[in-house]
Amino acid sequence: MKKSFAIAATLCFGLIATAGNSTAANEKEDKKLTLAVYGDWPYSTDLLSKAPLLIGSINSDPDVSLVLHVGDIHSGSMLCTADWNQGIFNLFQQFEDPFVYTPGDNEWTDCHRPKEGNHDPLGELANVRALFFPRPGFTLGEKPKRVFSQSDLFPFGSPTDRQYVENVIWKDSQVVFVTLNLPGSNNDTVPWSAPFDTTAEQAAQAEEVANRTAADLHWLEIAFAAAQLTRAKGVVIGIQADMWDPAALAGDGLNAYTPVVKKLADLCVQFGRPVLLINGDSHVFETDQPLADPSSATGLIHGTQAVPNLTRLTVEGSTLADEWVKLTVDPRSPGVFSWERIVYLP
Repeated sequence: MKKSFAIAATLCFGLIATAGNSTAANEKEDKKLTLAVYGDWPYSTDLLSKAPLLIGSINSDPDVSLVLHVGDIHSGSMLCTADWNQGIFNLFQQFEDPFVYTPGDNEWTDCHRPKEGNHDPLGELANVRALFFPRPGFTLGEKPKRVFSQSDLFPFGSPTDRQYVENVIWKDSQVVFVTLNLPGSNNDTVPWSAPFDTTAEQAAQAEEVANRTAADLHWLEIAFAAAQLTRAKGVVIGIQADMWDPAALAGDGLNAYTPVVKKLADLCVQFGRPVLLINGDSHVFETDQPLADPSSATGLIHGTQAVPNLTRLTVEGSTLADEWVKLTVDPRSPGVFSWERIVYLP
C-alpha cells in the first residue's frame, strides 16, 4: 500500500470521526444501515411532476438514513439548462436525509449534442459542480452529512484532485462508500459535436478524459486502502456508467472503461470481502456478478481475472422509473448487502 494512500485514508476517517455527528461512530458500527438508491431520474416532465410521490415515499420510510442518486438528471433528448438543473437541485434539498449525488453523462458529457442544446461539456461540468457541490465535503439534503471529498486530498494527492469535488468517500456500519464521476457515452470519449469538434476542443476532451479517469482510479485505490486500514466488512461504489451494457458495446463502445474495470478487479480480489457496485445508465433493473466468470460474455468484455466477491446492481430508470431501491447494509451478515425494490407510483 502506498504511503500516500495510507495518509489519505487516515485523514479521511479522522475527518469524518470529528465531524460532529450526533451519534458516535463506535455506537453505530454493528447496526444495520438503510439507503434509498435511484438514478436516471427524472427523464420526463411527467416524472418531474410526480417528484413529490418519490420524495414522500423515501422520506416516510423510517429505515432510510441516506439517499444516493447515481446520475442522469434528465434524458439525453432534453436540453441542458440552468433552470432545469436548479429545479432538480431544489428537489434534492427536499430529502430529509443526507443526499449523495454523482453526475451522469446527460447533464454534462452529452450536452454538446444538438438535441441537448449544443453546449460546451466542460462548461456544463463546471456548472454541475458549482450548483450540486456548493460545500465540498458535505452532502446535499435537509441534514447534510460530512463526507471526504477528493478535493480534500490536496496536498497528499495530485493538484488536479482539487477539482473533483463530486467524488466522495464515507464510512458507516463498517462499510466504505465511494462515488466516482464515471459517466456514460464510453467515459466521455464519444466525439463532441460541432462547434466543439475543433483540434483544440478534441485535445481538451482527451485531457478531460485522461485526468478524470486517473483521478477516479486514484480515488478508487484510496477507498479500498481505507477499507483495508479500517477492516471494513464491505465496499459500495456508486457510478453512472454501465460498463457492461450490451447496447453500448454495439454503439458508443465500452473500451474506455477497461482501465477502471481492471483496477476494480484487482482491488476487489485483494480486499476479499463483499463489494457492491451500483450503476444506472442502461435503465433496467438488474443484479449480476459481471466478473465472476472470466469466460462469460461480460467477463470477456474487459478481460480480467475472476472476481467472485463483486456484485453489480443496476437501478431502474428512464421514463419508466417508478421505483427506488431500498439497500440494507448489515455488517453482521456474511453477505453484508441486501435490497428490495420499492414502487412509489400508483
